[in-house]
Amino acid sequence: MSKIKLLSPRLANQIAAGEVVERPASVIKEVLENSLDAGATRLDVDIESGGIKLMRVRDNGGGIDKDDLPLALSRHATSKIYQLDDLEAVATLGFRGEALASISSVSRLTVTSNTGEESNGWCAKAEGRDMEADVAPAAHPQGTTVEVRDLFFNTPARRKFLRTEKTEFNRIEDNIKKLALSRFDVGFNLRHNGRVIHSWRAAQSQVEQERRVAQVCGPAFMENAVHIDIERGDLKLWGWVALPTFSRSQADLQHFYVNGRAIKDRLVTHAVRQAYQDVLFHGRHPAFVLYLELNPATVDVNVHPTKHEVRFRDSRMVHDFLFRSLHHALAEVRPKDQMHSPSNDLSLQSTAQVSGVEAGEFKQQESMSFRPSAATAPSMFGGYSGASASPAQGVNEQLPAYQQLYGAPQEARAEAATAGGYQGVNLAELEQSDSEIPPLGYAIAQLKGIYILAENAQGLIVVDMHAAHERITYERMKLAVAEQGIQTQPLLVPETIAVSQKEADCAEEHDEVFKSLGFEMQRAGPESLLIRQIPVILNRANVEQLVRDVLSDLVEYGSSKRIDHHINEILSTMACHGSVRANRKLTIPEMNALLRDMEATERSGQCNHGRPTWALQTLDELDKLFLRGQ
Repeated sequence: MSKIKLLSPRLANQIAAGEVVERPASVIKEVLENSLDAGATRLDVDIESGGIKLMRVRDNGGGIDKDDLPLALSRHATSKIYQLDDLEAVATLGFRGEALASISSVSRLTVTSNTGEESNGWCAKAEGRDMEADVAPAAHPQGTTVEVRDLFFNTPARRKFLRTEKTEFNRIEDNIKKLALSRFDVGFNLRHNGRVIHSWRAAQSQVEQERRVAQVCGPAFMENAVHIDIERGDLKLWGWVALPTFSRSQADLQHFYVNGRAIKDRLVTHAVRQAYQDVLFHGRHPAFVLYLELNPATVDVNVHPTKHEVRFRDSRMVHDFLFRSLHHALAEVRPKDQMHSPSNDLSLQSTAQVSGVEAGEFKQQESMSFRPSAATAPSMFGGYSGASASPAQGVNEQLPAYQQLYGAPQEARAEAATAGGYQGVNLAELEQSDSEIPPLGYAIAQLKGIYILAENAQGLIVVDMHAAHERITYERMKLAVAEQGIQTQPLLVPETIAVSQKEADCAEEHDEVFKSLGFEMQRAGPESLLIRQIPVILNRANVEQLVRDVLSDLVEYGSSKRIDHHINEILSTMACHGSVRANRKLTIPEMNALLRDMEATERSGQCNHGRPTWALQTLDELDKLFLRGQ
C-alpha cells in the first residue's frame, strides 16, 4: 500500500495558510495589497474585536469579473503574472495567487465586486469546510469588498495562539500605517468597533506628504527630519531621515520601501547604520522613512513567504549608493538648516531642509534692548564683562584656528584685543538693518567654563564648547588624512593569518580595495594570508582581527568601511584629547570664532561620540517657562 498520498485542496490550503495567514494583520496586509494592485485610490477598513470577529476592506479599484470570482478564490490563480519572465520583473505587491485561497480555508470569506461595466455586482462566498465558492448577484458600486469573519474558526489550535484584542488590532494598525506611507496617492480610513481611528486623505504635494508622515510617525519626527531626493543612474533614493539627535532606543521608527514594497533587509540596515556611524550615540537607532526606486528586473522579491525580504542583483552597488547618499545628506546639515523660519508653517513648508516648530503665543512680541552701565557690562548683547575679562592663559595655544577672530566686525576685534570684550551691534538693530544674523548668533557669555551662551534671531543658543571644538578638530583631521593619503609602513616580519578558502578568495578578489586602504596582502596558501604592509596609524591595532572583520563584511555585503572607521576612531580620540577643555576661559571673539566654525563644519550638530553640541531655547519657550501672557 502506498504511503505517499496527494493532499486534499482543503488541507493544502490550510498548510499554505500557516505561512500566509499568521494573524489578522496578515489578512489585512494581503487584501490591501490586492486592492492597491487593482488601482484603488480609496481604502476603507472596518475591524471588529481586533479582527478575530470581522475584517472588512472596501476599495474603488477595477473590480473582478463574474467569471473570475470563483477562480480568484482558487490556489495559484492570479492576474499579475502569466509566465516565468514576469516573475523576474515583478512590479506588483502580490503575485503568487495564494492569499484569498489561504484566507478562505481558515475563515468565512465573502468577496463582492463590480467592474463598473454592469449595473450590479457579484458576490462569492467560501468557508473553510468546503472550497467551492457560491456566486450570486449583489448590489455594489465599482470596486471590491472583502469580508472575513470568524478567523481560525475551524482550526482551534491556531486560534489559541492569538493575542488580546488590543494587541491584534495594534498589529493591524501598524500594517496599515506602513501601506499608508508607501502610497501617498491613496486615501485610507480605519475603524475599530465602529469608532474612527485614522482617516488619511490622498496626498499629492510634498507638503501633504509631510503631513501624512507626521500623522503616522508623529510630528516630532518631521520636526527633526531632513528631506532627501538623490538619483544616480537607475537608482533613486528619496524620503526623510531624522537627525542623529532624534535617535531612538529601539529600531521602531524605520520604514524602508523598495519600489513601494515595505521590506526589512540586512544589507539596507547595514548601509544606513554605516551612514550614521560618525554621529549616532552608541546603543541608539536612527529613524527614517526612505524609498528606493530601481528597475524591478534588478531585484528579486520572491525570496520570503511574507515578501519582507528582497535580493538585489548588484547588492554592492545598492549598498554603496545608500551609504553615500545618506552619509552626504547628514554631512550637509548645518545649524542654519535646523533654525525655524517664522514664515514656515509647522514643518510643512519645508522642502529640503530640517523643519522646526515654533512654540508659544508671542510671535509679535517686540525685542527688548538693555543698555548696561559701563561698570557692569560693556557688551551691547547684555554679556557681563567678567566673563570675557578673565585671563585666557593657554587659549591661544589651544585654539590656533581662532586667532583671526573672523566672526566679529573689525571694530569689535580691535576692542577685544584691548579690553577682552566684544563691542558688537545690538541684535534688535541687526534685525532692523540688512545685516544677516548668523544661525548660531553672537556669543554673550561663558557659563561655568563649559557652555557658551549666544543670542540669535530666535532666542538663546547654548553650546557645549568642548563637544563642538572636538567635532571641528575631528573633521579637519579627517580632511587632512584624505588629502595627504594613508601613510603606510612595511612589516619587518610579515604576519600570517589563517582564514577559510572563501575568505582567501575574497581577499584576492578585493586586492585593490586593501591596497587603497594601506594594506598589502599576499595569499600564502589555500587557507592562509600574509600581511606585508599596514597603515602607520594602525600600527598598534589588532590587525589580524581587523582584516578578518573586513573580509567578513566583504563576503556579506560586498564592501566594508571597518578600516576607515578604525582610523576615524583613532582620529576621534586624538581630536578629543586635543580640544579645548572645560574651565578654559574664552574671550568673546574666540567664542564667536568657534560659533562661525560650527556653522561651516560638517556634522557640527553632534560631537564625535554622537552627543549634541548645541541647543536652542526660543523666546516663545522662555515666555512659556515664565508664564508670560498666561
